[in-house]
Amino acid sequence: MKDNKQETYWQETGRWQGYEESFDPQAGVWGSSHISYLTFKSLVQLRRTMNTGVTIFDCEEKTLASVAEKMVSEMISKKLVKPGDKQGLLNSLLQTHSRSADPESQTLTGGVDLKRFSVNERSDETDRVEASMVLVGALDFLEKPTVAFVRLKEAVVLDSALEAPVPVRFLFVLVGPSHTDMDYHETGRAMAALMADKVFNQAAVQAKSVKDLTEAVADFMDCSIVIPPTEIQNEAMLSSIISFQKKLLQDRLQPRETVVQQDGKKRKVSISTGPPPEDPLSRTGRPFGGMIRDMKKRYQHYKSDITDALNAQVLAAIIFIYFAALSPAITFGGLLADKVENMMGVPELLISTSIQGIIFCFIAAQPVLVIGFSGPLLVFEEAFFAFCKSQEIEYIVGRVWVGVWLVIIVVIIVAFEGSFLVRFISRFTQEIFSILISLIFIYETFAKLGRTFRAHPLNLNYAHLNSSVENPWQPRVEEMVIYDNATGNTTVVINTIRPPYPNTALLSMCLMLGCFFIAYFLRQFKNGTFLPGKVRRLMGDFGVPIAIFLMIVVDYNVEDTYTQKLVVPKGLMVSNPAVRGWLINPFGEHQPFPVWMMFACCVPALLVFILIFLESQITTLIISKPERKMVKGSGFHFDLLVLVGMGGLSAIFGVPWLSAATVRSVTHANALTVMSKGPKPVIEKVMEQRISGIVVALLVGLSILMEPILKMIPMSALFGIFLYMGVTSLNGIQLWDRMLLLLIPKKYHPDEPYATRVSTGRMHLYTAIQIVCLAVLWIVKSSPISLALPFILILTIPLRMFMTGRLFTELEMKCLDADDAKVTFEEEPGQDVYCETQMPL
Repeated sequence: MKDNKQETYWQETGRWQGYEESFDPQAGVWGSSHISYLTFKSLVQLRRTMNTGVTIFDCEEKTLASVAEKMVSEMISKKLVKPGDKQGLLNSLLQTHSRSADPESQTLTGGVDLKRFSVNERSDETDRVEASMVLVGALDFLEKPTVAFVRLKEAVVLDSALEAPVPVRFLFVLVGPSHTDMDYHETGRAMAALMADKVFNQAAVQAKSVKDLTEAVADFMDCSIVIPPTEIQNEAMLSSIISFQKKLLQDRLQPRETVVQQDGKKRKVSISTGPPPEDPLSRTGRPFGGMIRDMKKRYQHYKSDITDALNAQVLAAIIFIYFAALSPAITFGGLLADKVENMMGVPELLISTSIQGIIFCFIAAQPVLVIGFSGPLLVFEEAFFAFCKSQEIEYIVGRVWVGVWLVIIVVIIVAFEGSFLVRFISRFTQEIFSILISLIFIYETFAKLGRTFRAHPLNLNYAHLNSSVENPWQPRVEEMVIYDNATGNTTVVINTIRPPYPNTALLSMCLMLGCFFIAYFLRQFKNGTFLPGKVRRLMGDFGVPIAIFLMIVVDYNVEDTYTQKLVVPKGLMVSNPAVRGWLINPFGEHQPFPVWMMFACCVPALLVFILIFLESQITTLIISKPERKMVKGSGFHFDLLVLVGMGGLSAIFGVPWLSAATVRSVTHANALTVMSKGPKPVIEKVMEQRISGIVVALLVGLSILMEPILKMIPMSALFGIFLYMGVTSLNGIQLWDRMLLLLIPKKYHPDEPYATRVSTGRMHLYTAIQIVCLAVLWIVKSSPISLALPFILILTIPLRMFMTGRLFTELEMKCLDADDAKVTFEEEPGQDVYCETQMPL
């Protein structure tokens, strides 16, 4: 390009961040993201010129000038450029790189046309955003088109080359005279689209020769679709093309297979381009082998676990998860105190959540997990307290011996790599459990709102109360005298009557729904098109804190209506200081503890272990699903040892046991997830780090000291956060999607394996069975036998096995119970269609 001063410069006319954005020279602005559409001619020309051009791998140069010098020297040595044109070509390559242009200066003169395309990609190895530069231009002093492809040994930031200081890994240059049949612009777009393709980009990283590159171009062309020069009358005609393209992409992303002859039978053998992902649940055959493998896999990323936290999205996640962890801790703490007669309560639960959470996030193999108290553990504590009370045994001392047996049990299980049993927990069970936990959060939200309405019913007419001289909302004290004829004693019973406040229930409902809808709207707003991207992401990341703050402002300004505020204890005093302290004597606090009970505690310890094992391992499975693209590993063995071991040892301090909290962990992972740009955002990565969990646990502990500030938060706003967590946790659960399909006509069903490879009736039958299992679990949870909930959940595992081959074929089960991204379908002559499932964790 030339500007008004007739000085040449490079003009960026296209950029790729997954999708293409083109520069409009007339308006001087960038257009919206769209899918790249390429000409077949440009791909053919690109492949042909790459065979004869210059290719430099692992170039050690650090500046654009030195890279250009080496590139031009190689062109001259291969006689692609005359020595006399060296300086002119160098000057052209090193011209100014402009980010925008004046529409009036777009007229080309002197045969100079320099255009630049930029591609932003992610490196799987270093997880830094990296860029590729594509430079194309018409230079009339050259005799023929020439190409250079450069891969830098280390990605470096090239001064003044890109708008943002992003490290560049690849450079592609195509220059030549304007009087040829080469379309420089379209060929440059084709190369940029190739570099934006993850498969080609990875092939370019691993390429060792020009042949490897051209084969990668051929692979790209094999998966591209050429539309004949036929008029397309409407968009509906493109539907078959889209389906065909999905099949091409599905086959491309799967390992290649070949058929081999073995034992007189034809068998399929997978041919992978690299080593298969290591199965974290496979047994090593050595004592503690799985635990050691978890530690080796994760601890190599320990430095990045710290540095990756330097991000605004992580800060937003900390604020959000703090409230998401604090509210259940206080709620469950109050319920626990009521069930065990104040032997444990809010202070113990806050301290336990804080200290165990900090230790866990420092050393865990999967620190994205959020640990906390749960409903099943509350049910156990209530049942164990009732048993100890009936046997006149000290409950708080009995917990110490249960803790001792917990440590013994978990050491044995981890030593023998017992976590491999998790592989029997299929998606069938995982999704039932996930929806159960989400529904519990949603139900508890409206149950708490209902209790508010019962405590403060709406009063349609209280004008007569306002006319009273006295304050009608002032609590009244009533005394009742009871005389005992047998003893002659007189007892005075004092009752404090608190009248219901007007508008309390209505305001609480508004605060709850307002907090929920604001947080949910900002979550959706993050992926919209209104306002600049950075502003949208900032508002979306801080959606929950913004919602809570706005509800505090609303509640503070409505002065004449009472709302219940968050209750936080003061100080580090135990719930019942008259009965116990912070250190429990294992041989009895106020009476000797029975020796037989020390050994009998192994039975309740086994039950506690099953509860923690199921909830924590299922949560880890959900967090580690392939579509989340977690890359630093998981910790089925090591995390179980840490979690149960900490719980067992903490019993001597009289604090509750904890497990990985499903909804809180999924919400934490969602808050740390980075989505791609474009019309259909997909998960790019999860910011796997330790800092957010450590800070959240620390803040939960410090909440005891922040009572003056936290008491301003209305409880109804936190109800809205409960609802938000429950609703957003349903996203991505296939069972929930299939439940919605029960109400959607078949023609609107998605193009997914469970909907296309299985008949609609069979799919609905499978969904109905899961709904029945979900209903049974809900009934058990709400009944006096709620202690049996983990055992009922375990029964869904053999149920799934029984259904396979009886109610459903292997094909149907694999399509319904597999991770969609890892299902491939094959069809051979004379054989039925089958699907192969791969579920790397």
